[in-house]
Amino acid sequence: MSDSYEDAAATRERLTAARAATGAQIAALSSDYDGIVAANALVAVDDEHDPEGSSTAFERAHIGSLLGQARDHLDTLDMALERLERGEYGRCEVCGEPIPRERLDVLPAATTCVRCAAARSR
Repeated sequence: MSDSYEDAAATRERLTAARAATGAQIAALSSDYDGIVAANALVAVDDEHDPEGSSTAFERAHIGSLLGQARDHLDTLDMALERLERGEYGRCEVCGEPIPRERLDVLPAATTCVRCAAARSR
């Protein structure tokens, strides 16, 4: 990635927007999760014997998983912003080569180039 001020400002804006969207997603998922927990607290639900219990447990686990993924994504966006501030954004943390702009457009928090990401997944 070029180190120009315009590129850095556009990248910061894109990462900040992604961070705000992820924060909103976390808030919505947290609200859904809290709603499920509160609804179950009002009813004597026995997940094992209640016909609705298993779907409630699945829904709670599913939303919990999505919430964890969103929180992890928020962390990666924060780390990307830190790399940007240090002037390290857009460089592969494995080989040090530039990460292609197309990859960063799709995955703005990417830390590796395609070649190194493929090698890690083997």
